[in-house]
Parts: sequence; C-alpha cells; structure tokens
Amino acid sequence: MIIYFSDRKLKRSIENDAERKKRFGIEMAKKINLRMEALMAAKSLADFLPPFSGPERCHELNGILKGVFSVDLKHPYRLLFQPTEDQRRETYNLQDWRKIDEVTIVGIKDTHD
Repeated sequence: MIIYFSDRKLKRSIENDAERKKRFGIEMAKKINLRMEALMAAKSLADFLPPFSGPERCHELNGILKGVFSVDLKHPYRLLFQPTEDQRRETYNLQDWRKIDEVTIVGIKDTHD
C-alpha cells in the first residue's frame, strides 16, 4: 500500500526511529514499526480482512471517527488511518476494502475516550 501522513510532525515521529522511541517509548515504538511494515507490505486493505487480520485487528471506527480505520498498538492506543480522498466512501463493504491501496495516517490515540 502507498502511505501518506496528515502532517510532517506525525510523519517524522513515526518514520524516524529515535523520534518514535522518544515520543512513544520503546515498546510502543516497536508496535508502531510493526504495524507500519504490515501496512506497507499489504497490497490493499483487504489483506487485513478476517481471517488475515491477525494481531493488527484492523477495523473501521464509528461515531465521530466514521470512515477512519484503526490497527492495534499497545493497549489502549491505535494507529489511525483513512483511505485517500479519491478512495473514500460513505460506508465500506468488503469489496471496497480490496480497492483501498492508498491510506493517510492521521494519528495515534486512544479511541475509547
């Protein structure tokens, strides 16, 4: 998949190993790196559909974050991303997941608060 970032600060804090460890801690930095590698290696978001979702537990969020997807990091944090603008939909069905091959990382947060 092709991956973009919503801003330069987020990009630097995720892509730069030293910055990632400084901002998120060593354990979380490892999880972020693993999830980013999995996203980059995927052909499309369909690679994360069950039964392939594995430890990432990729899923679409609801409520004010509708249209944003997340993958697990260190509980309770999630890596949040959304399809690029031309691939966004009101709702996503399984066929849509196969068409999503470009995403924008929008943040890392606890989506339960």
